[in-house]
Formats: sequence, C-alpha cells, structure tokens
Amino acid sequence: MLESSDTGPSNSRPIRLMVVVGSVRPGRAGLSVALWVHEHTTQVGGFDIDFVDLAELNLPFMNEPKHPKFQEYRYRHTIAWAERVAAADGFLFVTPEYNYSYSPALKNALDYLHYEWAGKPVGLVSYGGLAGGTRGVAALQPVLSALKMSGVGSNVEIPYVSRQIDDGFFQPSERQVEKLTRMLGRISASTQGTPSGVLVEV
Repeated sequence: MLESSDTGPSNSRPIRLMVVVGSVRPGRAGLSVALWVHEHTTQVGGFDIDFVDLAELNLPFMNEPKHPKFQEYRYRHTIAWAERVAAADGFLFVTPEYNYSYSPALKNALDYLHYEWAGKPVGLVSYGGLAGGTRGVAALQPVLSALKMSGVGSNVEIPYVSRQIDDGFFQPSERQVEKLTRMLGRISASTQGTPSGVLVEV
C-alpha cells in the first residue's frame, strides 16, 4: 500500500483520499495511470492517500449473507474493507471501459458496502480507446448515485491510453494534469462537511 505523509497546510489535517485501481487484469494500463494520480496528488499536497489496488485487495465475489445496509458483516475481508472505506474522506477511482461499461472488480468492491460510501465526494479518472472511458463512466454514475456518493466533476478522460505509457510510466498531457488538479481541489472543498468515519444516514 502506498501512502503520502504530506500533511498540507499546518492549520488543517490532511484529507484522507482513497485512490482505487479499478482494473485487475495482468498488464493493465490502469496501474500506471493510478501511480501518476498518486504522484501528482502527493505533489499537490494536503492529502493522506490510501492506495487501493483491487488486484492486491483480492476481494472474492460479494458473498455476505445480509444486505450491506445492515452492516452485519460475517467475513473478515468485508470488515477490513468496511473499516478502510469508512476511514476515507473522499475517493478517486481509476477505471477502464469494458464493453461500454466499467470494471466488474470495481463493481464488486462497491457492492460490498453501502453507508461507508455515502455522502462522500468521488472523482473519476477513466481510460480506454477513442472515448477515453467515458461510456464506462456513464454506466458507473447510477451506481454512485445509489450509494449516495457525490461526483465532483472535472473527470480526467484518457483516450488511447497506451500511447501515453512509456516503459510502464504514464505521461500525462498538460490538460490532463490541469483537470486532475481541479478535481483534487473540488474533492478537498467537498470534504469539509463530512469527517471520515462518520456514516451518513440515507
């Protein structure tokens, strides 16, 4: 797990931002993109980053007997995931586009929980071919709405992502850097009223 120790301004605690790598495929471009997101967020400052690689998290297909709204979790992997998500102030998902939708691994991770996501801001960095993952984002939006997550806009869209990866490192355009910086600012502004660990009743 990667973490940032940058505490940002001295008069405020860092925002706990969970960055999620939404693809688990071998050779995925998403890891390179997510590592750029982590690096840039660290440079911006003011964030304490929880870097979640769903391939490493390795959640099984959602197997809890009861609906997540009850929060009566049976399995240790669910309890650990719930605690980690509840501790976050906001989220940034790095997601591919698969067949006009998004990663099933990301859907599975979202479906495990409910209240732990609610009331918190989420930014999206999508990637793919011509559309830059935008159709996957469109499919993801109703799920985020159902979980009462708050999109911050200024999504980063990366078309033909492989063209921007050199020797495993993602090389962003100036426009992509600007949009990510703006997104981080909006996440920061949106977290002021929702402290981490507080479950929002919906």
